[in-house]
Amino acid sequence: MKLRDVHVLSLGTSTALSSYYMPNAITPLRVIEVLNEARISFMLVGAHGLGGWMKKPRATQDVDVVVATKHQKKAINALLKAFSRLEVYDLPVVTRLRDRETKETAIDVIKQNQPLFRAALKKAHIVSSEGQTYKIPSLELALALKFAPMVSLYRSDEDKYQDAHDFIYMVKSNADIDLETLAELGDLVYPGGGKEIVERVRQVRVGEKLNL
Repeated sequence: MKLRDVHVLSLGTSTALSSYYMPNAITPLRVIEVLNEARISFMLVGAHGLGGWMKKPRATQDVDVVVATKHQKKAINALLKAFSRLEVYDLPVVTRLRDRETKETAIDVIKQNQPLFRAALKKAHIVSSEGQTYKIPSLELALALKFAPMVSLYRSDEDKYQDAHDFIYMVKSNADIDLETLAELGDLVYPGGGKEIVERVRQVRVGEKLNL
């Protein structure tokens, strides 16, 4: 099976699972369509974007996208126009678009104000599904995007374990990780992070427990 097919199938599965648990959830392909129509530079991340690397797609509450800094305002306006039930809840690293009534987050528009996210759009795979073309993280970027919250001082333990779950599945499902590129991305998480992320990959491969 081609790599692209894996990601298309994964997106379909994660969308179906999410829609089952949340019938009114906004689908990732609809978000992709809106951003493409507005000519926004973006990348699909989160569970919808990384599921293909895990070979184990799962349900998720929201759609996560990294948007180029120059397109942030334009992206927010396009999404609010398309989904009138949403409102803006702005935070330093992300703009959350929440349901006006329930206050549940539907779309996270991630800002490029951290080194890893500034590099994100350059480390991408291109995927096409149902007439839409979009970017997802490269394998190494996907691992780094899970490593960052795993080592964060501000992440809750329950969320760290979910991140570790995803990280482990990605390592076990992909034998061809470029460790040099991975180390470069790990160093963007924190100085010296490259050495740690490569060590985490080694631990998974030999069956050692990851201590968070």
